[in-house]
Amino acid sequence: MDNKFNYFNASNKLYMIIIAVSIIVMFAYGHFIAGTAALVVYAVLLIYNMYHSRKRKDEWKRFVEDFSSQLDVATRSTLVKLPFPFIMVSDKGSIVWYNQNASSIMEGQDIFGKNITEVVKDFNIKYVLNEKRSNFKNIKLKNRYYDIYTSIIDTSEVKNKEDNIVLLYFYDVTELVELENSIEGNKPSVMLVEVDNLDEVIKSIEEDKRPILNAEIERAINNYALSLNGILKKYYNNKYIIVCQDKCIQAEMDKKFDILDSIRDINYGNTLAVTLSIGVGRNGKTPLENHQFASSAQELALGRGGDQVVVKNGEKLSFYGGKTKEVEKRTKVRARVIAHALVDLINGSSNVFVMGHKNPDIDCFGAAIGINSAVKLLNKPCYIILDEKNSAIEGILKKFSEEPGYQNTMINTEAVRQNLKEDSLLIIVDVHNKGYVLDFELVKQFKKIVIIDHHRRSPDAVEGVLLSYIETYASSTSELVTEMLQYMIENPKIKPIEAEALLAGICVDTKNFYFKTGVRTFEAASFLRRLGADTIDIKKLFAENLDTYLKKADIIRSAKVVNGIAVATCPKEIEDTVLVAQAADELLNITGIQASFVLAKIGDEVFISGRSLGDVNVQVIMESIGGGGHMTMAGTKFEADSIEDALEILQDAIDKNLRESEK
Repeated sequence: MDNKFNYFNASNKLYMIIIAVSIIVMFAYGHFIAGTAALVVYAVLLIYNMYHSRKRKDEWKRFVEDFSSQLDVATRSTLVKLPFPFIMVSDKGSIVWYNQNASSIMEGQDIFGKNITEVVKDFNIKYVLNEKRSNFKNIKLKNRYYDIYTSIIDTSEVKNKEDNIVLLYFYDVTELVELENSIEGNKPSVMLVEVDNLDEVIKSIEEDKRPILNAEIERAINNYALSLNGILKKYYNNKYIIVCQDKCIQAEMDKKFDILDSIRDINYGNTLAVTLSIGVGRNGKTPLENHQFASSAQELALGRGGDQVVVKNGEKLSFYGGKTKEVEKRTKVRARVIAHALVDLINGSSNVFVMGHKNPDIDCFGAAIGINSAVKLLNKPCYIILDEKNSAIEGILKKFSEEPGYQNTMINTEAVRQNLKEDSLLIIVDVHNKGYVLDFELVKQFKKIVIIDHHRRSPDAVEGVLLSYIETYASSTSELVTEMLQYMIENPKIKPIEAEALLAGICVDTKNFYFKTGVRTFEAASFLRRLGADTIDIKKLFAENLDTYLKKADIIRSAKVVNGIAVATCPKEIEDTVLVAQAADELLNITGIQASFVLAKIGDEVFISGRSLGDVNVQVIMESIGGGGHMTMAGTKFEADSIEDALEILQDAIDKNLRESEK
């Protein structure tokens, strides 16, 4: 029987029930003529169903006779008396026979003629027919688990029959699966909890309320540990460790770790929200390995700006939260410590190379210039690695090419390989993940590596670095380098053009001090201004020609706005990623637009630039499709056949983020 017949037969049964009820109602209210007519229709349907039921039995009987003629007596007896569930399926997937045991596991449901995928969702008959798989493990069916074993019988010699019959044998493994789940669920998992900004939050309220706030934070974390039936140990002023069963971690993952929201709701007049950074280690071979997983996960959570949970399950990472703005730290202690450590590394190296990311922007270039000026003031040779110039840095690069002392500073990767020594130092700026550095193969040749970056930490960060200074609170890498300069060199006397490069980098990443701008951003800018940075010269660097302005207008014209989110695509002739980013920035100047995304197809890849005013977290959206960045500024690139395919991927990511935000 095919599925159409089953559907039609089921429809007839439904109609019969409706007609039967109608007949009763009609006769009850005295509509005898209509009731009689309905009774006739009911009788016709009853005869029709009886006829087709008998026909189906006759067809099955003929099939059994034909099929049985191909089998010996022993085989027929075995099929009938099988002690476990057994289903026979045609090569089209229709169920042609099943035994009493199979009927029992289906709880009496009539599955004859149905497609096997309607009954067993995770079964794929194509895999069996193509001999890719002969068994399916731990298939859930009616709240029990089965291993399904298959075999194929050729029935091509049977007249008017399908080419093949697939036999499915069901072996109940429910107890084994439940035992395995119980063992896995009872394994100990480790959770490291850190209150990100405890000192800042405590200082933001009146002194008499500080003990109450501190006690409330402790109570919330204690209650959370109790809800997990876990062991809680406080090992530092703002740090805790929780050991609990893995099944509790799974439950928290399903709830998206709502402790992040609960702790953020604590308010005793504090102007800053309380946030947590949590690292979870699970499924390690030992508790020690789980602790190492948790430590690595927490480091990643902190490096991405805090207020989030990172779960490390072996090599797999899962992220939860991370939807609030990074909090600017008020102390420069770490900047001073990093600066002194970097000076020691520079003094211990024969030469220094500075590398940025692919398609460098002015922040990347400005940070490289700042490091170069510090290294040269320390009397060490320094080189900035640049393979290709682009429109983003073309203007400032031209100015430096005319500056005395910079003729041999910019070199390509081939020249680096010729000058590379055993004790050479590589400083990577404005990037830290392997896929975006200018040349990762070149990076691997250095034994001494330092990273200075302000982007949220990525799972594929460059490994084996001696010094890592990744601070997501900073507006730009140029800001970080400017702060370090003041500790690396006493009274640094860098050139005005070098100060301009650093200030230009800050201007670009803050969109002229609109976004992600804190007190320390202005302090860095004022320091550079005192060193001679000319704001008019910086303004000239950002000047556009008419052709570029018109191209940007074409991109903006294509924008479609839904729920305050604008999505625009670049014309085919535009293949400039800088222009893509500028168009995304420009869209935010339009009333009613809270976030913008601009897409461009360049070669086989699609580049997407995302911008936001803060209500929409573009970093989370971009990260879900392989990119990253900040809450208000992010991007990604991936291979796609067409811009339409990329649009669909982006829209799915936006919709998913909006749904999660509404929960």
